[in-house]
Amino acid sequence: MGTVGIKETAGERIFYGIIIFLLVIACVVVLYPLIHVVSVSFSNPYAVMANEVGLLPKGFTLEGYRRVFQNPDIWRSYRNTIAYTVVGTFINIVLTSAGAYALSRRDFYGRKVWTFYFTFTMFFGGGLIPTYLLIQKLKLVDTFWVMVILGAVSTWNMIIMRTFFQSNIPISLQEAAIIDGANDLKIFITIVIPLSTPILAVMVLFYGVGHWNAFFNALIYLNDRGKYPLQLILREILLQNLLNARMAEGLGSAAEQEFIGESIRYASIVVATLPIMMVYPFLQKYFVKGILIGAIKG
Repeated sequence: MGTVGIKETAGERIFYGIIIFLLVIACVVVLYPLIHVVSVSFSNPYAVMANEVGLLPKGFTLEGYRRVFQNPDIWRSYRNTIAYTVVGTFINIVLTSAGAYALSRRDFYGRKVWTFYFTFTMFFGGGLIPTYLLIQKLKLVDTFWVMVILGAVSTWNMIIMRTFFQSNIPISLQEAAIIDGANDLKIFITIVIPLSTPILAVMVLFYGVGHWNAFFNALIYLNDRGKYPLQLILREILLQNLLNARMAEGLGSAAEQEFIGESIRYASIVVATLPIMMVYPFLQKYFVKGILIGAIKG
């Protein structure tokens, strides 16, 4: 950590040592549960029930994954979740970036009033019942669109994007485009968006993870089981044990069904978590430039 040519003092070495120790502890706290869940999903159910599984699988088996992927609810909910995530994130990015760009322009009439209006919604909301009645009046209950339109703009994310635009898009560049005859829409699409890749990548990850993990809106507003997202099916597996009992039919005793149910639960967690975890490394490099500049400056 030291700079070349400058000798670190004893106090600095102790300080860096404490930081490294705390980071190691944080890594262990974060990684151990993940590794344990993956190990359990590949382990023999009897070893799982006996609490014999640690960091490595014991009695390697793919039975849990086989039964998870044999269930049609998993594949259908997978397709639903992918559709909700892709369409919902696209709507989020379009609306949030458009709103943030408008608020970043100093010549936008009523900018402070609109900023206060959006900020107000961060702290005060109508509540569950008024929101449900509104969704019902809009005839969005039990439709695809209730999962992608509800909460389409996060005020917090919009403020971060606004700050990023103000800090990184020179006003002189926009004024030069106006002199050349460009209107606001053309400036937004051809200048602002191409120069905002880091913050857009961060927003894609934020919104994408939110849609991928969302189950509460589905629980409240969806009645058709065919529209359920993956997380709602996973919730049934974990809490209600419905899928577990269905998958374990024909295995024999209740004890055997309970054993294989453990493998199914952990395999379901891995199946639901792995895709969104695989996206993160491709967007991680934008985090420092994107979220820090957007959140701190201005």
